[in-house]
Amino acid sequence: MDMEILMQYVTYLMMAIGVLAFVTGVIVQAVKEMPRLKKVPTSVVALAVSFVLCPAAVVITCQYLGIVIVWYYVFASFIAAFIVYLVTTGGWERVAEIWDRTKYSGKGRKQK
Repeated sequence: MDMEILMQYVTYLMMAIGVLAFVTGVIVQAVKEMPRLKKVPTSVVALAVSFVLCPAAVVITCQYLGIVIVWYYVFASFIAAFIVYLVTTGGWERVAEIWDRTKYSGKGRKQK
């Protein structure tokens, strides 16, 4: 496989994970205030939404592209659902934590 094609596929994969994480986050924010879901932790709702959304996205994509759906596509979509869940629930906090640790605080700078 050519390296350029491999990088293109990796880019498509990262883009798909980002879009699915965004959609999962939007759906979770919309449904977490429903009466039955108020008592359920948000991370559990996000996991359930990603378990529904990722296989549905794979099936829709395969139907659109005319690809035959095989069992390992569905299996891979459940593994991807965990990745989407992790990005959705912890991605922003991890980025913010890294930013706070590396952010220039102004210490050691001369005060005017």
